[in-house]
Amino acid sequence: MASVCNINQLILQAEEAYEAADWSLLIQSLQQLTLIENSEYLGEEKNQKYLLELALSALEGGDFQQRWEIAKVFPRWGTIAIPELIAILEDEDAEEELRWYAARILGDLKSQDAIAPLMTLLQKSESEAIKEVTATALGQMGTVAIATLTELLVQDNIDENSSYQNSIHGEETRLLAVKALACIRQKEIIPPLLSVVRDPQVTIRVTAIEALSSFHDPRVPPVLLNALDDIAAPVRKEAVLGLGCRRDLLLELDLVAKLQQRLYDFNLDVCCAAAIALSKMGSDSAAQPLFQVLISPHTPTRLQLEAIRALSWVGTLLGIEYLQQAFYQLEVPTLWQEIVTVLGRVSHSALKDIAAEIILEIVQKNHQSVEISSIRSAIALSLGQLGNKQALSTLTQMAADRDALVRLHAFAALKNLSDVSC
Repeated sequence: MASVCNINQLILQAEEAYEAADWSLLIQSLQQLTLIENSEYLGEEKNQKYLLELALSALEGGDFQQRWEIAKVFPRWGTIAIPELIAILEDEDAEEELRWYAARILGDLKSQDAIAPLMTLLQKSESEAIKEVTATALGQMGTVAIATLTELLVQDNIDENSSYQNSIHGEETRLLAVKALACIRQKEIIPPLLSVVRDPQVTIRVTAIEALSSFHDPRVPPVLLNALDDIAAPVRKEAVLGLGCRRDLLLELDLVAKLQQRLYDFNLDVCCAAAIALSKMGSDSAAQPLFQVLISPHTPTRLQLEAIRALSWVGTLLGIEYLQQAFYQLEVPTLWQEIVTVLGRVSHSALKDIAAEIILEIVQKNHQSVEISSIRSAIALSLGQLGNKQALSTLTQMAADRDALVRLHAFAALKNLSDVSC
């Protein structure tokens, strides 16, 4: 427990710093005071209000970094700080950055009293930064803010006299309300988000789908399946990623077939997301479509690279065998190197030896890829990662390679094998 003398010294120091407008010293003094526990002086409301006034002066007078530091102190005073912060929030003449901090601190305090003024600011402010921090603050409030945020999702009827500007402003507010709801991540947000999964705004649909995907709720999978055919690629992508996390519904929803369709989406981002989602199914049925898209001559290189990684992530023997087959069927050095690289990262103990054998076979057959130094480097690196002692002879030869980087990786791999043996 701090002595009364020490507390008095810190308060005196804070007062002198205030008089000198030395905000850094004032903040330091207040931070030290908030660390003191079980103090009768600091427990009295009148003294807390006095220290709050000093903190507010630093918040108003400090620069951005100083405001960042003093903002951490406000939760110490709890509810007594809320009226002062709301006053700043509602002061239209106040500096924008100051109002930004007031909204941020109110979010940290999580008080229901702050919901109404935050909502008003969200609807009326013209500043994007203010609206974003206000939406985040409302999201931090948790379940107490859900009902109020839900009200904003009901699109206002725009009459003939309403301006286009007001319409756009309303759409922005609804988007921020959805983003705020998405931050809460509690089951109570499911109904309001379900109400906007067909919203005209693409960003609202994306945000709602992404948030709903985190819930294992029976109302969500039908929405994700529907979104697979959305006209907007970002929505389809989010639905694919969401279904990729529902391996528990693999058979019930025939997920492999549904996700396979999106491997051939018009949008490459969606295709790559489908490859990632299929990799999470962990089944041979998912490996097969990945292999087909990998070896197709019409597949873009970016998707081929994603399919290679996905086949290794599937974590089955068939996935590894498909990588071996693809290595000999493809004739692109970038793809050869990626296959060697992912084989070196196989983590399943039952598959590591098989992966090492595949790489060693590439060297022993003197495949044309071995002429490329970057691929030889990848071979040495992967063999070292797999830790298979059968690679000792090959790595010893590679330690005398004409390329310095190959030699470096070979020596590192040999050391790793030596450590494994010990």
